[in-house]
Amino acid sequence: MTATVLTARALLLDMDGTLVNSDAVVERIWRRWSERHGLDGDEVMKVVHGRQGHASMAVLLPDRPMKQNLADNARMLAEETADVEGVVEVPGAAAFLASLQGLPHALVTSADVPLSTVRMAAAGLPLPAVRVTAESVGASKPDPEGFLKGAAELGVAPADCVVFEDSGAGIAAGRAAGMRVVGVGTRAAVHGPDATVRDLTEVRVEAAADGSIRVHVGEA
Repeated sequence: MTATVLTARALLLDMDGTLVNSDAVVERIWRRWSERHGLDGDEVMKVVHGRQGHASMAVLLPDRPMKQNLADNARMLAEETADVEGVVEVPGAAAFLASLQGLPHALVTSADVPLSTVRMAAAGLPLPAVRVTAESVGASKPDPEGFLKGAAELGVAPADCVVFEDSGAGIAAGRAAGMRVVGVGTRAAVHGPDATVRDLTEVRVEAAADGSIRVHVGEA
């Protein structure tokens, strides 16, 4: 793999699929939901990664009132928060987060506060001090609002941020925010990120003397 070096002033990190492997839970809960609504589980799984639940429902059940989607989403979030079986760190996530201590970074996730807190803990990962969760935004990924808010909270221009994402919705959101995107995992490559890694063992971060962050992508 050829190494790529990206220079940034802040890193914005998705959670599910990027730092935390929660695929087992997501599959269980959304396939149950698919059965209840008579939908094809495989097709549903192509939509749900990266989005808030109600936004996925709006795509999958376009004629259903948003009020119903929001109520259904609240029930789903409660189910997801109670189910952490099989939730583990993406390889390299703990070391990656440790390397970011003292450097500007934020979690930008479609999960809400309870779900993100439970999943990061289940994976044995520390929560970044700056967090943009579902409660913080009015629009779900692929809307760029979450990433733009993360950059604003860190006081960094969008063009100086590098996003780490695994899903099509998340990569689209990072691009719409005017940021460069590192795709993490097999789902990411088809969505055209600026660079792709198998997992976070292939990323190395160093602080430069001018205060910028050098992100070495594609290094074991």
